[in-house]
Amino acid sequence: MKLKVEVMSKEIIKPSSPTPDALCHYQLSFLDQISPPVYNPLILFYPMTKCNIQVNKIKLIDHLKQSMSNALTYFYPLAGRINHNLFVDCNDEGVPFLEAQVPCQLSDVVENAVPSELNKLLPSVLDDAEELPLGIQLNIFECGGIGIGVCISHKIADALSLFTYVNTWAAISRGDQSFIVSPELISAKLFPPKNILGYEPRIGISTERIVTKRFVFSASKIQEIKAKCTNSSTATTGNQKGPSRIEALSAFIWSRFVASTKAKSIPDSCFYAIVHAVNLRTRLDPPLPEHSFGNFYQMAMTVPSRNSGEDFYNLVNQIRESIRKLDSKYVRQLQDGQSHFDFIKERAESFITGQMVSFNFTSLCRFPRYKADFGWGKPIWVGSVSLTFKNLVVFMDTAFGDGIEAWISLQEEDMATFGSDEMLLAYAVSHQGC
Repeated sequence: MKLKVEVMSKEIIKPSSPTPDALCHYQLSFLDQISPPVYNPLILFYPMTKCNIQVNKIKLIDHLKQSMSNALTYFYPLAGRINHNLFVDCNDEGVPFLEAQVPCQLSDVVENAVPSELNKLLPSVLDDAEELPLGIQLNIFECGGIGIGVCISHKIADALSLFTYVNTWAAISRGDQSFIVSPELISAKLFPPKNILGYEPRIGISTERIVTKRFVFSASKIQEIKAKCTNSSTATTGNQKGPSRIEALSAFIWSRFVASTKAKSIPDSCFYAIVHAVNLRTRLDPPLPEHSFGNFYQMAMTVPSRNSGEDFYNLVNQIRESIRKLDSKYVRQLQDGQSHFDFIKERAESFITGQMVSFNFTSLCRFPRYKADFGWGKPIWVGSVSLTFKNLVVFMDTAFGDGIEAWISLQEEDMATFGSDEMLLAYAVSHQGC
């Protein structure tokens, strides 16, 4: 559905306590430097509750602002300004906080969500994250429901860091000290910054003719897809671990993309690359805690054979092996930085020249997306928006955790065929207009 969103006010929220001089310079890590200058978006939807009715709207907004101010003392780089892809000037300039009115029912948005329309509930344009680390937009629906739109810069934070901030802010808001975490801001120590001359982090960002749709796979359909990815002899002997939900869905979605766009074949000199974002926190030795703040992810690349077709079993094994290679040894090499930098420059050149056609997967499944209780209960739905990269799939657990939402962004002409693929629609529900 089309959304009409009117911004009523804009305010700058600063940390409740000034950042000490000793912390005024937050160094970006090598992984921060090579991350794209885009915002990671998140929208949390809360229905009207008795608490909403009992609390005066002005008091509720003031309380959110104050708890946000308190949270920024823990996450002080978010209140600063990013300087030339090198460091954050932690000057307490503050975070934009917008209040907007949405003249419709919250349930209409949740039940008929259109990704491109949901972008209106965010405080920033996604591909403009050069300087400002964070922005918040509080959207109030005519029914009294609330949608909190959050944009955090990928230059200093990955998706798990975003949830760490939002959940800490929510814990402060509801007065729950046991869930307030002090983030570990050690990324530059672990991955020292490099001279990245010759690499452009904006590679791949695009807003032209990209369509995002949301496909929902139920738990039973995921099981059917997993069965398609299991070798019969393996299933009988139990010699090998079966495919995970993400491995199986990745293989299935990629196969449908190739099948639905086969008329647009790529030259023999080109190749496909299936790329998965991998959380490195558990792969360091010793592992990092979940609340380590920064960019702690890297890409595992699988190059499938052109005739892999629906050979899901072997493709899943290839994907698994690619991800497995991102182990503690890989991380130690990554900390040196130079060999990996040479690799990503080479990969970027392949992308620019069209030699490599990449298809990218990011999974937010099992991330703490539904824990943000600001004092009026947990969100009924946490959604994304239309993103700025083509050939991108973002996986998220459904609200009840039994299924998976796949937010898929493709070029318009590719989505026209992919979105109507009969085999895809036999396993997934494509929400109208999404």
